[in-house]
Amino acid sequence: MPTTSDDRIAQARIDRALSEGPTATPFVELPSGTFLMGSNERPDELPVRRVSVEAFAVALVPVTNADYAQFLEATGHEPPGFWDDPRFTDRSSPVVGVSWFDAVAYCEWLSGVLGRACRLPTEAEREYATRGGVPDVLYPWGDEPWSEGVHAFGAAGGDRPHPAGSSPPNGYGIYHLADNVHEWCQEWYGPYDAPPTEGVRRASRGGSWRHRIKVSRIAARSSLAPERRYNDYGMRVYADPA
Repeated sequence: MPTTSDDRIAQARIDRALSEGPTATPFVELPSGTFLMGSNERPDELPVRRVSVEAFAVALVPVTNADYAQFLEATGHEPPGFWDDPRFTDRSSPVVGVSWFDAVAYCEWLSGVLGRACRLPTEAEREYATRGGVPDVLYPWGDEPWSEGVHAFGAAGGDRPHPAGSSPPNGYGIYHLADNVHEWCQEWYGPYDAPPTEGVRRASRGGSWRHRIKVSRIAARSSLAPERRYNDYGMRVYADPA
């Protein structure tokens, strides 16, 4: 339950989006900035280097089943994987089973609905947003993973995505950037010092309800073939600044 005035405002924005649909997609406007991207934890997170990003907007929560249902109705787009599976149909939970191509199509449709350019994030934007303005920590909340409730390790934790806004937000007030579902990014997955212009896997970020450890470090990377539709892969909308 919301405990502060900021929490209550954020929950009201989430509730409005669930009621009104994608026309009420709540965004958080982030300023331009410079941060240390990457880590020494895994080889694919090297090299650690200073990266600058321009101002952009990021959706408060991942795209929900309620949002995606309106997209399907408006466009006749093919339903995602697991659309009829009861574990993945809660309207307030993130949509899953979306391929990278599905995610791009949703962003293109939403651009027309909102009248602003919507898209998937770059990995740099995703990491900058996830850090939440807090330097020198592994997770948005500190250096230890969450390990209780739906985030408990392995089978003791949740067996499906959980509703938007049900975990604490990060320093920018954004929800689920390190838990719940993986989220697609723009780029092909590859080494930072030689970014590929084509490939077989697209980059993604974020935690997963399906993993043994269900939260993700800020700098951790993941990837998947763009046509794949997994039940722990969703999406979040980013946009040019208002």
